[in-house]
Amino acid sequence: MEYRVIKENDVFLLSEPNGNITKEHSYGLGLYTKDTRFLNKLNLKINGENPVLLSSEANENYMATILLTNPHMEDEKGLILWRESVEIERKRFINKGVLYEALKFKNYFPKTITFSITIEVEADFMDMFIVRGFQTGKVGKRTGQFVDGEQLIFTYQGADNLSRKTLISWNKQPSSVSDLGEITFEFTLDHEQEEEVVLMIQPQIGEEKKDKILPMRKALNDLQNSYAKWESSSTKVKTDHQILQRLISRGLNDIRVLLTDVGYGQFPVAGLPWYGVPFGRDSLIAALQMLPFNSEVAKGTLKTMAAYQGKENNSWRDEQPGKIMHEVRYGELANTDQIPFTPYYGTVDATPLFLILLTEYVKWTGDFEFFKELQGNVDAALTWIDEYGDKDGDLFVEYHQESSKGIANQGWKDSGDSIVHRNGDYAESPIALAEVQGYVYQAKMGIALLYEAVDKGKEAKLLKEQAVLLKKKFEEQFWMDDVSFYAIALDQNKEKVGTITSNPGHVLLSEILNEEKVEHVASMLVSDKMFSGYGIRTMGEGESGYNPISYHDGSIWPHDNSLILLGLSKVGKQEEANRVMQGLMDAAQHFEYDRLPELFCGYSSNLGKPVKYPVACSPHAWAAATPLTFIQSLLQLFPNSISKEIYLNPCLLDNMNELNVQGINIGEGILSVTVKKEAGETFVSIDENTTGYEVISSRCKNEIYN
Repeated sequence: MEYRVIKENDVFLLSEPNGNITKEHSYGLGLYTKDTRFLNKLNLKINGENPVLLSSEANENYMATILLTNPHMEDEKGLILWRESVEIERKRFINKGVLYEALKFKNYFPKTITFSITIEVEADFMDMFIVRGFQTGKVGKRTGQFVDGEQLIFTYQGADNLSRKTLISWNKQPSSVSDLGEITFEFTLDHEQEEEVVLMIQPQIGEEKKDKILPMRKALNDLQNSYAKWESSSTKVKTDHQILQRLISRGLNDIRVLLTDVGYGQFPVAGLPWYGVPFGRDSLIAALQMLPFNSEVAKGTLKTMAAYQGKENNSWRDEQPGKIMHEVRYGELANTDQIPFTPYYGTVDATPLFLILLTEYVKWTGDFEFFKELQGNVDAALTWIDEYGDKDGDLFVEYHQESSKGIANQGWKDSGDSIVHRNGDYAESPIALAEVQGYVYQAKMGIALLYEAVDKGKEAKLLKEQAVLLKKKFEEQFWMDDVSFYAIALDQNKEKVGTITSNPGHVLLSEILNEEKVEHVASMLVSDKMFSGYGIRTMGEGESGYNPISYHDGSIWPHDNSLILLGLSKVGKQEEANRVMQGLMDAAQHFEYDRLPELFCGYSSNLGKPVKYPVACSPHAWAAATPLTFIQSLLQLFPNSISKEIYLNPCLLDNMNELNVQGINIGEGILSVTVKKEAGETFVSIDENTTGYEVISSRCKNEIYN
C-alpha cells in the first residue's frame, strides 16, 4: 500500500509508509475523527533532513512500527553524522481518542554523537468531503496556534459553531517549541545507547471533557488486552490449509480494528481510509458475515441502525419513516446541512438487510427478547418496504433519488454507470434491482418465522403470502430466456436491464429460486464470462458496459463473492462455492498481509496475479469478513433456533485435509466440529454440542459422524 493506516474506535491515522503526513500525497493523509482532519502535517527530521526508510510494518492492525535511519551528513567543516549511525523507530497506536507516537533513537556509531530531532506539525481541520474533493462549502476558520506549558495547541472555530482543537503533548522536555508547529529535541547518545520520546496527540471537539491521558505503556497494554478479549470471544479455526488459516486470522483482526461504538454497541464501520463511519448496507452485511464467529457484532450493528432509522419524509436526505440509513457523517459540512449525510438514507437495500440480519441473528442465538425489543423497528421497516419502497404497488421495491446531493444508484453498486442496458444505455429510475427483491423475499419469510415463534400467526401468514406473490412475479419479470439468467434490474418502464452481472447471484441465498433456475444461475456465475479465476466479476466479460478496471462494471468485490458462495452452499452447489473460495484465496496471496481489499480489477488470472484497483479501501469490513464466510460455506452450516436444528454438511477444499472449528456460539451453547479427509472419505466429528439442537446432515457424500 502507498499508505499506512491505524484506527481505534472513531479515530484513525493515515500516513505515508515512513510515518510522515505530507500535504502532497494524493490520499489526503492526516489524523481524523468525526470526519475532520485534526493533523495534516507530521514530519520527522534529523538535523533538519529527512530520514531514510528501512521498513514499515502494520501487520498488527492496531499498531504501526516504522524503522528509519539518518542519511550521511557533512559540510565544509567536516563530518556531522555518519550515514546509518542512528536507528530511528517510530511506534504508534491509538487508544481512548489519543494518538501515541513513541520515537526511539539508538546510536550505532562507535563514538558519542549529538543530533537534533524536529517534529513538524500542522492542523487544518478540513472536512473529509473537502479533503476528498467531493464538496466545497462554507467553513469556519483557524483561530490560533500556541504553546501552553507542555502542550502545542491548534484551534479552529467551525461554521457549525463547534470549536475544534488539536492538543500535542510530550513526555520529554523539548529544546524548543515553536508556535509555528516545530518541536525540537536534542540527543547525546553513547555507542549503543538509546533514548525515547513519546508524543501524544489528542483531537477535541467542542468543550467535551477529556479523560486524563494514560501513560503510553498503560494505554498500549489496555489496547492489547481488548484485542485478546476479542480473540477469546470469537470462534477458533485451525486448518492444514495455511492460506485459509492466514486469511481467517487477518479477517478477524481487521474486523476488530474496524469496530466502532457510537453509543449503541460495537459495529464494523465500512472501511479505511474513507468510510470509517456507520454505513447501513456495509455494516449490516459485515455483521451477517460475522455471525458464526461473533454474534455480538450483529447485535451492536442492529441497535445502531435502529437508532438512526428514518422518522420523517425528508427529500433532502432521501429519508422516509422506517428506512434504514445509507451513511452518517459528523463533519462541518454535514452539521451545517450543506450535505445531506445526517444521516443520508439513499439506499434501497439496507432496510431489508436490517430485517435479514435480525432474523439470522435470532436463528443463531435464539435471542427472541432482542427481537421483541426491536419490534417497533421491524414494523416500521416492513411498512417502509410496502409503502415507500413499492410506491407503484407492483410488489417490487425500487429506488429513485430525490436529494440534489444524493446518490443516483442506490443499491450496493452505487456508481453512476453501474446499471446499464445491453445496448450501453444507462437505466433510468425508478429502478428495481434483482438482489433487492431477493432480500425482501428473504426478509419477509424470515420475519414470518419469528412471528410464528412469538405467536403472531396472523402477521406471519400475511408476510408469507406477500413473499409467495413476490416470488412468482420476480420469476415472470426478471428471468431472461435468451441467456438463461436473470436481469440485473427493471427500469422505469419495467423493461429488463439485461446485462449479465453478479447481482442475481445474491438471490441464491434468499432461496427465492426454483431448482432448475439454481442450475442456470450457478453455471453462469462460474463460467469464463463471469469467473476470472480469482473471483466472480461484477459484470460479465463481453457485455457492453464491461470494464475490468471500473468500480462496479467488471471488477471483483470479495463481499459480492461471499454472499454468492454462501448462497451456493445453501442450495447445495458446494463444488461451485469451493471454486470461488479457491479463486479468492489465490488472489489474496498477492495483497499485502494476505488482506483482501474492497475490490480489485477483473482481469483473468492468466495474467499471473490480480491487478489492484487504484483507490480500494483496505482494510474494508465486508472484504475482511469474506474469508470468515468460507468456514460457514465449507461446513454448510445453517442453524435454526426456531426449529432447534443445525444443518451441517462439511465438504473440504480439494487441497485441504483438516478443519477444526471450536466454540461456535449457537443458542445458549456452543458447537465444535472437526472435519478430516482421509483416502477420499470425509470424517466429521462433533467434538462438543451444548446447544441442545439436533445436528442434521443430508447433502455431502462419504460423511461419517462420530
